[in-house]
Amino acid sequence: MSAWLVLVAALALVFVLISGRVAPVIAFPLWAAGFYLSGVIGEQQFLASYANPALAALVLLMLVSLALERAPLMEHFAARLMAGSERLALFKLSAATALCSAFLNNTAVVGALLGAVRNQRRHPPARLLLPLSYAAILGGIVTLVGTSTNLVVNSFVVAAGLPALKMFDFVWVGVPVALIGLMVLLLSSMRLPKTPAETRGPGQRYFLEAKVLPDSPLVGRSIEHNRMRNLEGLFLVEILREGRLLSPVGPGEVLQGDDLLIFAGEVGRVQVLERFPGLEVFGIQADALLRSNLVEAVIASGSELANRTLKEVDFRTMFDAGVVAIRRGDRPLTGQLGRIPLRVGDALLLATGSDFSLHRNIDRNFHVLGATPLRPRLSAPETRLALGLFVGIIGLAAFGVMPLLGGLLVLLATLVARRVLTLGELRRRFPFELILVIGSALAVAAGLERSGAAALLADGVLAVVGTDSAWATLIGIYLLTALLTEMVSNAAAAALVFPLALSAARALGVDPMPLVMTVAYAASACFLMPFGYQTHMMVYSVGRYGVRDYLRVGTPLALAYGLGVIVLVPLAFPF
Repeated sequence: MSAWLVLVAALALVFVLISGRVAPVIAFPLWAAGFYLSGVIGEQQFLASYANPALAALVLLMLVSLALERAPLMEHFAARLMAGSERLALFKLSAATALCSAFLNNTAVVGALLGAVRNQRRHPPARLLLPLSYAAILGGIVTLVGTSTNLVVNSFVVAAGLPALKMFDFVWVGVPVALIGLMVLLLSSMRLPKTPAETRGPGQRYFLEAKVLPDSPLVGRSIEHNRMRNLEGLFLVEILREGRLLSPVGPGEVLQGDDLLIFAGEVGRVQVLERFPGLEVFGIQADALLRSNLVEAVIASGSELANRTLKEVDFRTMFDAGVVAIRRGDRPLTGQLGRIPLRVGDALLLATGSDFSLHRNIDRNFHVLGATPLRPRLSAPETRLALGLFVGIIGLAAFGVMPLLGGLLVLLATLVARRVLTLGELRRRFPFELILVIGSALAVAAGLERSGAAALLADGVLAVVGTDSAWATLIGIYLLTALLTEMVSNAAAAALVFPLALSAARALGVDPMPLVMTVAYAASACFLMPFGYQTHMMVYSVGRYGVRDYLRVGTPLALAYGLGVIVLVPLAFPF
């Protein structure tokens, strides 16, 4: 296949990813297989992409993080972090999050604090949750293991035959940029609206569905006659009847069997429905719902529920829970909940049965916001063991005494031997999709490089920015990567731009390291959209944010971050 055809195929991949019609876990393997079958890359290179040492280290780090995320480290300090004035609490929370995210999985750090910030009463959660996500990103750029993006870029570096990135190569630019970002965050987060007090805590507002059973005494009587007007904390906004939506609902509207009543209001007021006989809340009798435990949970990034409906997955059987209400960002969802395709970041209000906490697939699919964790926390000796070994291995890897891959293997084996982690848990949480995406992306990148398509694209970029301007090329690489990471994902952005950066460095005759590091930093620069980064989606519905909130806070942060990277990278990594 000619270089031009490979380039067209790569541009088609970019279009497919941006359109969102095909998930990266499907698109990248398809394109990698196409490159292999068409002879763009050989069999050995194709298979070697999935056996990359840096990719193996990333997988081991994610498995080890399963134990670290159960260490009650952050929860113990949550109350202290949020004490004091709002600005002081924001500073302490952001600084602690950034520091922990430099060494721990940032998703685990945000997940550990999500419920504590959401349930506290001192400050509006909406003023803290989005900064929490941004701080996790800023902390992640400081070290090699701070974010999966850095390890993904390292896998491309190793595959290209360059020296592997070291643990603290990112510090020289990462620390100053993180500090600048935190200062900007303290100022820009004050532009977030304060969530009204009545919508905080367990009383957060949702739309509730209630079905009128055919034999209910409510049938044949008007809304006013049934005393459904002026309910305490609930308001009947719509009726769904035989596919027709009745709104607004007048007091004289007569109820019929199988009517679906849509109430807006506070979850804490659901007991009001108990007074109406023959009313069913998403398959549960209203009085039975009151005996259930109401739990709020956010759909996790690796959940098998994403893009599927409740009916498709048989939600009740799968989790021993019924969905009472769904919130997406700042918008409660209404209609027939069972037919709505779910998305990562949706907040579900669940009426859980007695076996809910016993289901082993809970932690894979949800971030549960209850005060009591579903999975047992590590004991004090287990916490000291896991964290002590992890810190020791990071130190040994940083000083070149032991490779990171070998150290993580030792740590994982120790955690399994001491029963801190079980083989069943490793099987359930093994990142198969990550291996498929990154391994296939490595194969695609190799195809672009080997075919000459990356060189063609690099020539085009150099023709635009100037063939003798390495700094202008660096700016172009940063802007392209940052744009793609907002539209697709950080791993996909790094995979698509890395071959271009490498070819541009060769065409300029300069050290590729400045451009490589630029790709790494820019791939983490997801500040403007909620859909490009998993921690953004974790806080999206819990904080009741809209896209405008991300733009309001993220725009000054993105500008400061980008300016810092563009200025500091050539100083720390000279051409």
